[in-house]
Amino acid sequence: MPGHVILLNLFGGVALLLWGTHMVQGAVLRGFGAEVRAAIGRVAGRPAGAALTGAVTAATLQSATATAVLLIGFLRRGMIALPAALAMMLGADFGTTLVVQALSFDLKALIPAFLVVGVVLAKATGAPRAQQVARALIGLGLMLLALGLVVSASAPLRDSGLTLQLLDRLRTDPILAVVVAALLAWLMHSSVAFVLFVISLSGGGLIDARLALLLTLGANLGGCLVPFGLALDAPRAARRVLWGNLAFRACGVLLVLALAGPATALMARLTDDPARQVANFHSLFNLGLALVCLPFTPWAAHLLTRAIPDDAPETRPTRLAHLDDALLDRPALALNAATRELMRLSDIVELMLREALSTFTDRDDRRVREIARMEEEVDALQEEIKLYLARLMQGELDAPRSAQVLELVLFTTNLEHIGDIIDNGLLRMAVKKQRKALSFSPEGWRDLQAFHAVIAEQMRLALTVFVTRDCGMARRLVAQKDALRQLEIEATERHIARLRDGLPETIETSALHLDVLRDLKRINAHLTTVAYPILEPAGALRGSRLRATKTAEPQAVKGAGRPADA
Repeated sequence: MPGHVILLNLFGGVALLLWGTHMVQGAVLRGFGAEVRAAIGRVAGRPAGAALTGAVTAATLQSATATAVLLIGFLRRGMIALPAALAMMLGADFGTTLVVQALSFDLKALIPAFLVVGVVLAKATGAPRAQQVARALIGLGLMLLALGLVVSASAPLRDSGLTLQLLDRLRTDPILAVVVAALLAWLMHSSVAFVLFVISLSGGGLIDARLALLLTLGANLGGCLVPFGLALDAPRAARRVLWGNLAFRACGVLLVLALAGPATALMARLTDDPARQVANFHSLFNLGLALVCLPFTPWAAHLLTRAIPDDAPETRPTRLAHLDDALLDRPALALNAATRELMRLSDIVELMLREALSTFTDRDDRRVREIARMEEEVDALQEEIKLYLARLMQGELDAPRSAQVLELVLFTTNLEHIGDIIDNGLLRMAVKKQRKALSFSPEGWRDLQAFHAVIAEQMRLALTVFVTRDCGMARRLVAQKDALRQLEIEATERHIARLRDGLPETIETSALHLDVLRDLKRINAHLTTVAYPILEPAGALRGSRLRATKTAEPQAVKGAGRPADA
């Protein structure tokens, strides 16, 4: 077989292995990301508990890099202490070895089962979590299939003189072997994938046990370099944990590198299976490193803080300039500061809402990516405001100011929910429409534009109500809920009429059309809540409906016009 064909097959197997790993990691994050983040958020100061959380998280995500990225988000907001973060990364590095342990067994018989069950589950249900479980199963099947392809593709290399020369050079130069493996693991952006690649080469007889262990050491070093590229804009508090993890790992690699011979002999005594030797060494190295380094995490945190000091106050960009902790002993000023940040949050959400409908007519995903970036900013800003108000509540507040804090928290939370609906609902539907090259009918698109325009007007009205606390405007905001319900019914009836007429565009986009209406209506429900704390003390509410007054209620919304005055 020509050499270029052999290499193409080998690289194809590695690419499939990387893609399968990416599928599993993405599926877990999309389906169970909230639970994973909640687990990280509960990490306490005990090193053992933090390490265990890191191990479970990394084993679930099949990636210590993904765990580091999530951890950086918590470090940005000061929610995890540095010693606990270091312990968590030590545990995460061990957690990924459990994935390698599981996949190092001969699981070829499970490949068809994973693929068949995954595809059937994906086709049989539309439940979001079930879809992600299906993707994870398909990803696992592809990973196992890729390992077999790598073994098959590397078999002819055993007879290649050039390959043998290269491997001999690596075998006789341990430092070069570690450096080359670290670079390859960094390029692959996955230590799991690279160690599985090493297992495939070892199991196929292309490399001996000693070289396999050296390459595994390099993979451990290269794997912890990957998060650095993802944390270029991270604050120094987040970068400390990456440097600390790298320092721990480098010390462990240097120590074991000096004992490569005895380590190889020890692995051979444990098992004569080359693949199991690599997997066992990978696990024992990371477990031993975690056990040795965990007691030193407070000391390491102290050294890292001195070596990488915080940015100088005068040069550090203050993203939340108004949320000054010095104001917490003056509740009136603190509430004013939180309100100013909340208005900035509302401006971002309003921009997201205004731009969201345009994504359905775009031919690329630039606007989608920009709105998704804004949603991340909304999440971070909402959390900062909420934590600031929580600190304010720890002091002495009178009843009116406590009620004001509660209103701020509720409105901030509702704005964040609106951002989630736009990001997880409208944007995903826009991407789906673009990917499938679908088109709304002209009549259906006009209905969606009209409904969206009314919601955008409701957004402006809700912000005005929040600032002015005008009871009349609050009544208008709530009254429009009934008007919007009628507008949705009319739009749905026109849509069904077009379905009866058999319009092709309407048939193709029916689910999208109705889902857009539903999500826009959900956004309005969150906006309406701002009026209730204003209307309830005034006695203007009866249960969940407006109390009748002599003033005429606003007429049902027609098209995209402004709501009538109450």
